[in-house]
Amino acid sequence: MSAPASKPRVRKTLWSVLAACATVAGLGEALPARTEVARPRGERELDVHAWKVIERESGPTNYYAVVDDRPFSYIHAAYRPGLATTVLGYPFDGADRHGRRLRWSWRAIAAPHEGNECRPGHGDSAAAVYVTWKRGLRWYTLKYTWSALARKGATCDRTRNPFVAQDMIVLESGGAPSTWIDEDVDIETEFRRAFEDGDPGAEIPELQGVAIMSDGDQTHSDSIADYAKFVIVR
Repeated sequence: MSAPASKPRVRKTLWSVLAACATVAGLGEALPARTEVARPRGERELDVHAWKVIERESGPTNYYAVVDDRPFSYIHAAYRPGLATTVLGYPFDGADRHGRRLRWSWRAIAAPHEGNECRPGHGDSAAAVYVTWKRGLRWYTLKYTWSALARKGATCDRTRNPFVAQDMIVLESGGAPSTWIDEDVDIETEFRRAFEDGDPGAEIPELQGVAIMSDGDQTHSDSIADYAKFVIVR
């Protein structure tokens, strides 16, 4: 995926997304009270109220909002043409940095017109989830998207250099608007497949966190989606 020259590529690759997000200290402080859902040992749900705008990677307008609804709360993203891209992040620490699986639910409400992450100049997504690791000075990112037109299962926009390794994977494409889809990704296996030639014994670096983004700035169109029920499995 190639961005127009006028737009910084870092907005799309977000190789430093969790570095910026990590500057938000004390994410759990002064948050609304919520009832914890009992989960199996080793699983933890990420509170939707705790996600923060990554200011260094975002425009001035926060077009995300938490909707406290039944049966669950969710993050609503509503990008409108003319806005700069904004990203929400959730950094990990402690045991979460050794997460093995990531689960979440999402739904695309309005996909960007002719959005296709595998086509230069059309790299907008109704929804995207970034998973980021770090080893030494190198950042590793898998970007999972809900695309308007790109083929489901396609891998595009590969980046490899001494400081950045990233793949973009089309996890969902098209589909019925406003239909919730549950995802369950074995992120350790995905990391080894993408960055270690599939070696099942390759060491996994520490997981830094996750981020979400809905955008339509390249195609100049609406991009609306919802995100919910993120669970890290250790």
